[in-house]
Amino acid sequence: MLLVLGDSLSAEYGLARGTGWVALLQKQLLAEKNPTKIVNASISGDTTSGGRSRLPALLKNHQPTVVVIELGSNDALRGLPLTMTEDNLTAMTQAAQQAGAKVVLVGMQMPPNYGADYGNRFSSLFEKAAKAQKAALVPFMLKGVADQKDVLKLFQADRIHPTAEAHPTILANILPTLKPLLK
Repeated sequence: MLLVLGDSLSAEYGLARGTGWVALLQKQLLAEKNPTKIVNASISGDTTSGGRSRLPALLKNHQPTVVVIELGSNDALRGLPLTMTEDNLTAMTQAAQQAGAKVVLVGMQMPPNYGADYGNRFSSLFEKAAKAQKAALVPFMLKGVADQKDVLKLFQADRIHPTAEAHPTILANILPTLKPLLK
């Protein structure tokens, strides 16, 4: 069983149901006759603090073998301390591992208007947490989406949430790290 603990980027915000990367993953696994069940426990607007508080009940109720943690963007957008985000990612990773699950941390980057120093420290905290806990890491969820020349083409009008057309690329970013853990 695979548990996805994420924010709007995994909760299909602004998309037709079934078009986000988590739903695309489930369809692909079914097509490959992989019986892995997915529980998408993503909530739009969620922070690492919210995920950390929800995770114990999710682990108990679903007993996942793999947990994908896609949280942190809303922490940064709200200007929360990076140390808090890193502590929460670490605590969630440890809790999932103690429950017997393998963990994939999904990294993000901030737009350049946050400043180079903040952006670098934010994106590196995912790598730091993953390395310290020996968890798998997807370095940048939106690679090939947010770093395109015509970046607005793959984003909804809010310029924050990817369109349905971007979600196959998001899945392609996550799959190489996730798939070996689903065997």
